[in-house]
This record gives sequence, structure tokens and C-alpha cells, in this order.
Amino acid sequence: MATKSEPISGSCLCGGVAFEVDELAGPIGHCHCQTCRKAHSAAFSTTARVKREDFRWTRGEKLVKYFESSPGKRRHFCGECGSQLIAEWIDQPSVILRLGVLDSDPGATAAVHIWTSHDLPWLAYGPELPHYPEGVPRK
Repeated sequence: MATKSEPISGSCLCGGVAFEVDELAGPIGHCHCQTCRKAHSAAFSTTARVKREDFRWTRGEKLVKYFESSPGKRRHFCGECGSQLIAEWIDQPSVILRLGVLDSDPGATAAVHIWTSHDLPWLAYGPELPHYPEGVPRK
């Protein structure tokens, strides 16, 4: 994982918006839920949680727009190019980072697939990662 002295950086497709993350607060996972698939136009979205205090916009914050895809969940994207950047449950202490827009290595690899109950019939992926029919089981 990156350290406080080496932030993880990311930006949108057009370069108008950029951000930095001090460190990831949870594992990297592939989310297969229908809303992630539609928002990203992909079979799944690769994400990781980041504490709010470890996330900061470094350029173009005024370009950032959001869509409330579920009550209390906002998906933030660049208003110019449409790149999905982060999501947030407004009452939670972390944001959900969209790893597809990272410009630097987060220092970790994917550890889990979630919401596989929403998988598409044409999707195929290997058995090396755990699979859960809904979210990650809570301990």
C-alpha cells in the first residue's frame, strides 16, 4: 500500500479533475451490482474504500458532478468527460474510490468479487478470488 509520503493519484479521462489518496482503508474488490455495471458501462467496477480524511481533490473540483443512484448514495463523476471518480454513502466515514481512474499503483491487488448475484450470463472470470452472491459477509 502507498504510504502517507507517497499518495495514490488519479484523474479523469479529460484531465480536468485530479485527486490524491493517502492510503486505502479496505481491500480492493470487483463490484458486479447492476448500478455499478450501468454507471461504468462495464461488467463490474473495481473499487476500494478510502477514509474521507485521506482523500482530496487536487484539481478541478468545480467540474465534479454527482448522481444519487440510491437514496443516500452519490456517484461523483467529471462533468466534462463523464469519468466515474468516487462514490459515497453520505452518512459513512469513507468514500468508494473507482480504481479505473488511478494514475499510480495502489500497492495492492483485488481480493474479492461482490454482488455476483447480478453477474451477466456472458461474464467469465477465474476461480482464484472468492465470490459472494451479495456483499462481503460481515464478521
